[in-house]
Amino acid sequence: MPHRQLPGLTQSQRDRLAYIELRLRFLGEIRRQDLVTRFSIQSAAATRDLALYKDMAPGNLDYDGSAKSYVLGGAFQPLFDFPRGRVLALLTQGFGDSEPLRQAEWVTYESPSRLAHPEIDTLAAVTRAIHLKCPLKIQYHSISSGRVEREIVPFALIDNGLRWHVRAFDRRTHEFRDFVITRIEDPLVMRQSEVQSCETSDHDIQWTRIVELELVAHPDQPRPEITERDYEMESGVLRIKLRAAAAGYVLRKWSVDCSPDHSLRGPEYRLWLKDHLALYGVKNAVLAPGYVALDAMQSRPTQLKKIVHAGPTQRTQG
Repeated sequence: MPHRQLPGLTQSQRDRLAYIELRLRFLGEIRRQDLVTRFSIQSAAATRDLALYKDMAPGNLDYDGSAKSYVLGGAFQPLFDFPRGRVLALLTQGFGDSEPLRQAEWVTYESPSRLAHPEIDTLAAVTRAIHLKCPLKIQYHSISSGRVEREIVPFALIDNGLRWHVRAFDRRTHEFRDFVITRIEDPLVMRQSEVQSCETSDHDIQWTRIVELELVAHPDQPRPEITERDYEMESGVLRIKLRAAAAGYVLRKWSVDCSPDHSLRGPEYRLWLKDHLALYGVKNAVLAPGYVALDAMQSRPTQLKKIVHAGPTQRTQG
């Protein structure tokens, strides 16, 4: 529920206080200059806003003299009720920073909703750890191992179209992995723990590698010109660049037939991956519809092997 003093404030004041809370809760800190830059106000006005927020929620922020910034307080209680979907949009798309008021829609629309959103306090801990470049201690529910305590070093959120993941270095397995945020419990930001260089995103090969994929209209779908129009293809090809760590998610979300012989059937398969070999070395390529790893080709028919090893022009004529 909104704080009792909020209705007495102007909308511009509410916007600035909401911005303070967003920065504190999801990034773990805010500086006076952040308000000055975001709202084009004077330093004195930013100081008053921070003082007003502290007066309304004294446990929500503390001043860190060494860093000259305000940091998340140990007794944080939110003043604003931010919808989870909007928070994710704010964090990942920069879609405005003000308080999300419920206003009448300008045009009628309908958008499919997600079946699940991350718990907002868990999400806040994850994003603080990302922003502050800190390890995160968590209880994680794994299908293979059950509930296990882990220490991870998170650096990015990944939306696979169905669930939200956090990309992180896992100190338990010494590997970079994706963790489903809804499976995380009891997150603790470890601000005093150092991060080793080998735990940063620069050393995540699947994250730093960019794969270039060429998608074409599925050869077994009628009216390929409509597919080319829908996806704004140039010369019949849609060229996309993806991080290897996200490639499998994107190909699955868009139902791209990644079989070398475009063998998948169904109206959902409107696109075909032109060059199957472009996914070589992509770990999550196993998520892509129809994908077959090269080492699995030994058990496939001879005709399929010929298709895989044929040139790109030969394959598109199949």
